Amino acid sequence: MLNVERRPELRDPVLVVALSGWVDAGVAGAGAIAYLLEQLQTVRRFGRIDLSDIMDLQQVRPTVRLLDGVTRTIEWPAIELVAGTAGRDLVVLYGPEPSTRWRTVTDEIVGLARELRVGMAVMLGGIPAATSHRRPTRVLATATRHSLLQEIGGARPDYSGPTGLQTVLQVALGDAGIPTAGLWAQVPHYVSTTASPEAARALLERLRDITGVDIDLAPLDAQVDAYRARLEESVAERPDVLEIVRQLEVNADDVPSGEDLVSEIERFLRQGPDQA
Repeated sequence: MLNVERRPELRDPVLVVALSGWVDAGVAGAGAIAYLLEQLQTVRRFGRIDLSDIMDLQQVRPTVRLLDGVTRTIEWPAIELVAGTAGRDLVVLYGPEPSTRWRTVTDEIVGLARELRVGMAVMLGGIPAATSHRRPTRVLATATRHSLLQEIGGARPDYSGPTGLQTVLQVALGDAGIPTAGLWAQVPHYVSTTASPEAARALLERLRDITGVDIDLAPLDAQVDAYRARLEESVAERPDVLEIVRQLEVNADDVPSGEDLVSEIERFLRQGPDQA
């Protein structure tokens, strides 16, 4: 399933992963990856996993590019692999979560990570949370080793419930001896279906701190300021949401329990973009 044109020569690379389709509140993981790709030097797209036969194409449809009213190019869903440098070597893996054959996809990615001698992997995503947009975005962490989690800090509360391919891959990479962390930006549940540059920035800042990747986050600051201003305008027009925000600020120091996380995730999955 994995098609690699030519394996890049890398030195102790970090594997950074964001797969959409499960829980990525605020499009945090996908947004962080998009910005990270813009920051990379010596960028090389070296491989992909074609998902056309293992994807529910009614949920994630192929796209078409129409030129001159006649020529059409079909682009099928795929997981893309990109190598580059940002202070250190990176492998970036991103795309939609496949509908089936998770074990096969996981085995292929773990095998490639071993071949490239990946020294560490980091999963990026966002989760809906009972938090206020007026507070700094908190990033919760998981890890395959207690020592790594202690080094990262911000441990995610215990959780038992449905999961996505990113977590499956995290466990498999850890079992293969590759230290792996999961970073989850907490996005206010009342705006969890809206792209949040603030959540993406929070993930990238933690990624930089953990791995030593050289990322210039200054260009994101203006986007974050504009995002916060838009939220304030929207909230001002919704007294019901404003009351929720006030209540959340009162309880700002409360850490959500595993059950709370499950309920918020299930609510997020049921909620359409027009209900945010």
